[in-house]
This record gives sequence, structure tokens and C-alpha cells, in this order.
Amino acid sequence: MRRVRRTKILATLGPVSENPEMVESLFKAGADVFRLNMSHLPREKLKERVEMIRHVEAKFKRPIAILADLQGPKLRVGTFDNDGAMLVKGQTFTLDDNKAPGNGERVHLPHPEILSSLEPGHTILIDDGKLRLRVTSVKPGTAVTSVEVAGKISNRKGVSLPDTVIPVAAMTEKDRSDLEAALDAGVDWIALSFVQRPEDVAEVKKVARGRALVMSKLEKPQAITRLDEIMEISDAVMVARGDLGVEMPLEKVPGIQKRIVRAARKLGKPVVVATQMLESMITSPVPTRAEVSDVATAVYDGADAVMLSAESASGQYPIEAVSTMNRIAEEVEQDQSYWSIIKTQAAEPEATGSDAIAAGAHQIAETLHLKTIAAWTSSGATAFRLARERPNSTVIALTPNIHTARRLALVWGTHPIRTKDASDIDDMAFRACKFAVREGFSEVSDRIIIVAGVPFGTPGATNMVRIAFINSEHAAKA
Repeated sequence: MRRVRRTKILATLGPVSENPEMVESLFKAGADVFRLNMSHLPREKLKERVEMIRHVEAKFKRPIAILADLQGPKLRVGTFDNDGAMLVKGQTFTLDDNKAPGNGERVHLPHPEILSSLEPGHTILIDDGKLRLRVTSVKPGTAVTSVEVAGKISNRKGVSLPDTVIPVAAMTEKDRSDLEAALDAGVDWIALSFVQRPEDVAEVKKVARGRALVMSKLEKPQAITRLDEIMEISDAVMVARGDLGVEMPLEKVPGIQKRIVRAARKLGKPVVVATQMLESMITSPVPTRAEVSDVATAVYDGADAVMLSAESASGQYPIEAVSTMNRIAEEVEQDQSYWSIIKTQAAEPEATGSDAIAAGAHQIAETLHLKTIAAWTSSGATAFRLARERPNSTVIALTPNIHTARRLALVWGTHPIRTKDASDIDDMAFRACKFAVREGFSEVSDRIIIVAGVPFGTPGATNMVRIAFINSEHAAKA
């Protein structure tokens, strides 16, 4: 299954798509990565979902990445006498540690860590920002607020705190159990929700111990203030625009998205743009023009992947949503201005051997107009550095490690293939040429660039670039 585009597509599985036939259809339509949302998926069903995706992977002989998305700490108010109350602008409303049902004057906030962290002047958003409260005074176990945006508040509505750093980890007990279950099931990526600080990511990586890579979801203002530190420790990042747009002014989100995408590209770490990309396709077979432009903008910016949430999980047109996203990405990448933007935003290579080799391979491929760069990689690091260059050539990542091949299914412009390691330099060149022809990226009489590390099988030892000529023998053996 050769993809024409470089940008990858994540599809979330849910009630309408968590059966083998639909997973296969979504993959054929263009999905490269499947997201399992642990907010809704019981952990006892996780292994079954992973095995279902692996069955499709085996059928099509293409590595597929699986992302387990941890729920993170969900902050909610308590319950009310009459299931809710109407709040009026300017009135006083209290959040406290009293477990009694709430009314029009107060409600229980079952999170003592919030009550102890709030300060006068802090904003409290309820129900995805539909209500806004401003803290006027605090004392132990109580926060008194003034209602700035009024409306109905009801049982268990979500709480967002754009001004408050909460002294709790991004992982709850549920997340810890889900994380262990996901690692045991063999997922490739772990997405961590509501990251506030680099220590949140370090905690997950300590548990994962390399069994899966960790993606930080950037959806809180606190994460944006420490963006450089969080990105440095993360394996990948996601621009989670839903909660980010609740806790920050909406007009700031597009600029933040561009800042994150560019920072990730500079570091050579995958970046995913997510939330409401084709939202109208939950109920409509076609998207709005604005949604098409939104997806296209993420592709023009050079994001590694774009993601579908409810569109593929619970919408009426999941296959159409993936197909639409696929067509948008293909069309953008054929636009000449796309490559002009990609080149303009290119970062200088870092002063390392791997980056120098990757930049050199990119330059050679561009100068000679070569279609394919073949990278022999054990850990995937070589392919990550090549993808950072955003070459016009396709990067074929040849690896003996199936886990590496699956992880690379998320990475821009990378076509991962699992194969046995090369035995010597001639074998390396011969099989790279063979795979380039077999996968349809190059033809007889073409040349390709080969990047590898010698001795073979040594992670992080990228130290060689070779140009190879494809002859009829490579085509015959393909």
C-alpha cells in the first residue's frame, strides 16, 4: 500500500469503526495510524483492538502505528440538588470542599489540589468555557468567585483552569493502569493528556522504558510557557486544539499551532495537528470550505500528521472523512508553493554526524533529482533525521525491528519496511534498490541514495552515504 502523500493520517477508532471491516476500509482509504482513546475504551478491550489492527497489518503487509491516548486528569464540579442551577452575571458563586449537593450559590469541587492552588484573579472555566468565573477570595477549602459569563451549570461539568498550575501529575491511577495495559498490548505510541511540565513526560517515559514512544498533547497554557523543555523530552507532540482553545483565547490558537509545528520540525520530532479538522463530516458527507483550508494549512506548515477524532470514531461518514483528508494532503503536496514553504522553514542541521549525513543525503538527492532515499535503521533515528530535512524524495526506512517500522508509520515522508538486516555493504545496496523498485518509488536506470551505519545493527551509528544504480537484476528480484 504505497501512499502518494508525505503527510500521515491518524484515525480514531470508536463505536462506528472498531470492527475489522471498518479498520480495513479506513486503512485502504488512507489511515496510517489508529488512535485508541482510553477515555472511552475499557482497558480489558484494548488487547482485542490492537490484535484487530495487527490482523489488517498482516493482511496488507504494511506496518501500522497504534497510538493509545491516555485520558489524563478530568476535573469536574460535583452534583446539584436539582441537577443544575442558573448563574447570573455578577453574582457570587462558591466552590468548596463540602460534599453536600450544590445550589445556585455553591457547589462541591472534589479536587482539593485545585482549591489549594487557586488565587484571587484566577479564571475558572466551566463546561468547555460556556461559563466563566473569576476568583475573588480564597481560604482553606473554599474559593469565592464572581460570575463573568453566566448560564446554566449542571452535574459533573468539566473545569478548566487557564491561570492555575495544578500540583498533580498528568497521570491518574486510571492512566497508570491504562498505560501498563497499552504497553503489554504492544502499542507503538502513548499520548499523554494535559501535560503541564516536562516532569509529566518523564514520568511516563520512566514507565514505558522504550517499549513505546511518548507523545505530549499540548492543550494547556502552562505547557506553552514551558514548550521548549517539554518538546526536548518528548518523542513527539500533538497540537490538541480542543482544550487549548478553551483555556486560551481562540484567536491565539492558530499562531500557537504554527509555533509548535515549526519548533517540532526544528527538533526533528513528529508533530500532529488535531481536533475539529473535519468536524462537520460527523453528520455531513462533505466538509466545509473552512475545514478543507484548515487541513491544508497544517499540511502546508509541514506537520507530520493530521488527525480525525469523532469524524472517524462516531461520525456517520468515517471512510469519507479519511478519504477527504487523503485527497487534501495529496493536492497540497502537488502545489509548487508547498515545497517553497517547506524549504523556507527548513532548519539548519545540528552539529552531529547523523544530521550532517541526513542533510548531505538530502542535498545529493535534490541535486541529482533522485526519487528515493533508502535508510537502513535499527532504532529509527536515521529516518527521523532524514524526515527532519523534509526531502522531496521518499524516505524508505529499512529496519529489522518491527517496532521501529510501526513507529515510523507516523513520520512525515517515511515508508517503513521490515526486513532482515544487511549482511554487508553490497547486500545493503542491492536490497535497497530492490525495495525501491518493488514498492514503486523508483525504476530501472534510476539512481537512489542509501544512508546507513557501519557496522550494521549499531543504533545511532549513521555514518555512510552511497549512490546506487538500479538495474534489471533488481527489478527481476523484486
